[in-house]
Amino acid sequence: MSDTPDTAAESRARQAKAAESEVGGIAPERLRSIIDRIERLEEERKALASDIKDIYAEAKSAGFEPKVIRQLIMLRRKEPAEVEEQETLLDLYKRALGM
Repeated sequence: MSDTPDTAAESRARQAKAAESEVGGIAPERLRSIIDRIERLEEERKALASDIKDIYAEAKSAGFEPKVIRQLIMLRRKEPAEVEEQETLLDLYKRALGM
């Protein structure tokens, strides 16, 4: 029977199976896995953002200024030399403006 041509139904079934495994050179399962992981991480990011917001509210209720805390966090992420350079430039600009 291998010498007989495929019926239309067999041909469609074979094409559907091929479509499940790869579409335009894209592996659907791999793509789905990537999208699922991104979606999961986006949800985690939302939860973390909410937690961070709560901590800033806690800091504010304890008498701390959230804007200043954000600046401190930014400064801690930078290298000390970069912080010093920015502070020097800020001081220079402030003096130039008479501040």
